[in-house]
Formats: sequence, C-alpha cells, structure tokens
Amino acid sequence: MENSRITESVRQIFTDYLKENRCRRTPERYAILEAVYSINGSFDIEELLDHMENEKKFRVSRATVYNTITLLLKANLAVHHQFGTESKYEKCYGSQKSHMVCTKCHKVVEINNIDLTDTISANIKKFHLTHYSLYLYGLCSKCHQAMKRRKTRMNKDK
Repeated sequence: MENSRITESVRQIFTDYLKENRCRRTPERYAILEAVYSINGSFDIEELLDHMENEKKFRVSRATVYNTITLLLKANLAVHHQFGTESKYEKCYGSQKSHMVCTKCHKVVEINNIDLTDTISANIKKFHLTHYSLYLYGLCSKCHQAMKRRKTRMNKDK
C-alpha cells in the first residue's frame, strides 16, 4: 500500500513539474521514473539502463535517461551522489539517505532508519527542509584491520 501511494505521489509531482516547465509528458519519462523508484539504493546510469531493459522490458536511449534524470533532480525526486570518482543517483521522495564511505577502498554502505529531520530543522531557522543526505567518511572494517596489521608489522621491523 505504501509503495503505491509513493508511486502515485511521485508521478503527480513529476507531472506537475513537467507541466510547469513546459516539458513533454512522454511514456519514456514515466517509465524511467518508475524504474528509479523500483530500485533500492543507489545506481549509476548503466545500472538503470540494464534494469529497464532486463527487469522492466523497456528499451530507452541513453540520452533520454540522462535528460530524464536531470528532470528528476530538478523536481527533487532524485538525488545525485559523487562517491570518489563514482557518480550515483538515488530516489529521494519519502526517504532520507545516509551513507558510510570508506576513504581507502571507496566502498559505500547505505545506513537505513536514521531520521535527522527534526534535529536538522530545529537547528536551521527560516529554511524548509525537503530532504537531505548524510555522508560519513572513514575506514570500513576490512581496511581498518589491514591498516592495523601494517602498523603492527612496521613496529616489529623497527
């Protein structure tokens, strides 16, 4: 039930945005919107194209995907993440996203169920918060353990 309500809401927001900005309301754009909202987590353009072709059985040009993603970003229905050299996108309506990014191996892990909306809103006056992204940078456990082993070996060699 919740997913169908979100789907209806984002579809209406997108329709209103397209009308206000005198953009065409094409089946391809709505198929891309639906695909974006059916993917859990972040994705790049290649992953979105693969998802549309293999899961949704809907072929669309790379240019149409890029143009539609730009419209979704402007309509605040998607968010762009830059993880090192990786460019990722993610749906953002109805959810707040937080990520842990390893500064060594660049692994990205999404953190669920952290809602800082009230905390942020309480500390920012005269600002209407629509969504946010939180990035936590550090070392993943694998890289941290490798660093500790290297330090231990270096101390033994002294």
